[in-house]
Amino acid sequence: MLKPEHIKVPVSKVPVLPPNAHLDSDCRGVASVLARVGDKWTVFVIMLLGDGPRRFNEIKRMVGGISQRMLTLTLRGLERDGLVTRTVFPTIPPRVDYALTPLGRDLLDPVATLGAWAIRNQAKIARAREQFDGNCAASGKPPIKRRAARSGLVPAAAGN
Repeated sequence: MLKPEHIKVPVSKVPVLPPNAHLDSDCRGVASVLARVGDKWTVFVIMLLGDGPRRFNEIKRMVGGISQRMLTLTLRGLERDGLVTRTVFPTIPPRVDYALTPLGRDLLDPVATLGAWAIRNQAKIARAREQFDGNCAASGKPPIKRRAARSGLVPAAAGN
C-alpha cells in the first residue's frame, strides 16, 4: 500500500536522465533480449548447458514439463541469438549436441543467480501468494488466475 512518504519524493532525489535516454528502438532491443533470457525455458536450458554440451533428448529429460516443440523453439531461439551452438555429427542415427557459446557462458552467472534466488525463495513466494489470495477472498475480490506450474528441473536418471 502506498503511504504518503512513498508519494512525496523531493525533486532533488529523482534521478535525472539525459535527453533520449531510452529511445524506442533501444527499449525494443532490450525488451527482445530480456524476453529471450528471461524466458523460463531459457533459464533451465542455459543452466543445464553450463555443465557442458548435451543432446536434445538429454535436455528434454532433465527439464520437466517441456514439450518437444517448445524445446526445439527455445534451442533455435538461443542459437539465433548466439547463445547456443548446434553441432551435428555425421553418425547413424545423426547425433546433435547443443553447447553454450562464449556469449551464452557470459549469461550463465546471472541466470544461475536468478535460478538460485527462485529456488531459495519458493516457499516465501508460495506463502505470499496464499496470503494475497486469502486477502482477496476476505474482501470479495476475485483472485488472480494462474496457470499450474508445469516446469522445473528434474533429477537425471541414474547413469546419465
